[in-house]
Parts: sequence; C-alpha cells; structure tokens
Amino acid sequence: MVARYIPPLFKDGYDFDAVECAAEPPYAFDNIHVDYVRVEPQGVATAFWRGVGPVHNVFVVESFLDQLAAAAKQGPVAYRKALLGHNPRALGVLSLAAEKAGWGTKLPKGQGRGVSVQFAFGSHLSQVAEVEVAADGSVKVRRIVCAVDCGLPVNPDTIEAQIQGGTLFGLTAALHGAITIKDGRVEQSNFETYLPMRIDEVPVIETHLVRSAEAPGGLGEAATAIVAPAVTNAIFAATGRRIRALPIDPGQLKA
Repeated sequence: MVARYIPPLFKDGYDFDAVECAAEPPYAFDNIHVDYVRVEPQGVATAFWRGVGPVHNVFVVESFLDQLAAAAKQGPVAYRKALLGHNPRALGVLSLAAEKAGWGTKLPKGQGRGVSVQFAFGSHLSQVAEVEVAADGSVKVRRIVCAVDCGLPVNPDTIEAQIQGGTLFGLTAALHGAITIKDGRVEQSNFETYLPMRIDEVPVIETHLVRSAEAPGGLGEAATAIVAPAVTNAIFAATGRRIRALPIDPGQLKA
C-alpha cells in the first residue's frame, strides 16, 4: 500500500506497512524470517483500511502462536508468557487481561476463551475474547477484556472509547466483512449488504489500563488489529477448529 500511495517511503523494494507487527513481534524468537513480495490485484482499487498493516499481520502471528502452544501442549497464555520475559510491558498487559478475564475458569459447553497480544502504534495491548459457537456455526462474541499500556494515559475516558470503537470495527470485519466481485464490480453497495455489527451482537467490552509513565502511544487503530485473533483463538478453544481466513465462515463451524 505504501508503494502505491506514498511512493517516496517505498525504498529498496521494502513496504514497512506490509510487514509491521510481523517483522518485529513482541516475542523473543530464536529465528525469524519475513519476506515481502509486492502483489496487487488487477483492476481492483485497494487502499488503507483502519488498522493498516497490523490488521492482517497480528491475525497471522497470533493465530500461529496459538497453534504453537497447542503443538507444545501448553496453555495459550502460559506459552506466550514464556516468550515475553524480555518484554515487561507486553507481559504486563497479557497478565492483566488474563487476570481480569478469569482465564482458566470453566465455561459452558460450546464456549471458549482466546487471547492475543500486540505492540503497534506505540502501545501494548492484550485482549481476551469469550465466544459461543452454536450448532448452526453462528458465532456470538459475549465478552472482550482488553488490557492497555499506552504509556502515560492523558484521558482515560477517551482511551476506553477508542478501545470500544476499534474493537467493534474489527469485529464487524471478522464476522461480516466479506467483499465479493461479480462481473468486475463489488457486489456490496451499502449497509444492508455490507453489515456493520447490530446492537444485539455487541459484546461487553472491558478496558483496563496499566499505570505507566512511558511516552504516550496511539490507540485509534490498535483494537481493530488485535480483536480478530482473540476471537478465532476462542473459537478453537470452543470447537477445536482453526479459522485461517476472514471473515469467519459459519459453514466451517457447523456441529
């Protein structure tokens, strides 16, 4: 996207937005290799979307971390904590989100919790999602718990509002945000075909701030990027099925 819209910032074939949160995740990995290859769809105009690069990269990284935890037969929170010993701020938001969400307490059958962690826009976030998957594959997000370390908090009410708004924006995309093309045109034309979340779908969203004296970071897009993997990891906890593409397809989750 930088290559198309901000050519002066596209240098030596490198698009920093395309690899943000993938090239430098918050975890300590012994080995990491990230490639960027510029590929743009023919005849389809694309542009920046709220959350920009972190939106797709956090989904991939946090989904893969969950798979690694399962392969290692460790809990998703414990596995992440072991990779964050060098990063006290990321470890702090993960621990706070897990505590406030009651991580480890039992949920009814068909429900699950999922977690995600990110450092983006100068702020550390962790979210825990509680979801319920019905027999027909429909997904109900019941609760989102978000821990935030954005440095020195200037206006806590505004921080909470940004977390709520960004989370719902990201949830809308994860649950409903399909765009399809027919005969060279996008089929979705308005809000009856490209659905925003309705009020009866909106979960409880809790925001918990870490007291910090660090330099303030940004929050306008942060929650949009982190929410989808928390939800899809929760779906795995509830059903044992991995979601690897968005928006979530209820057909893949039918009992």
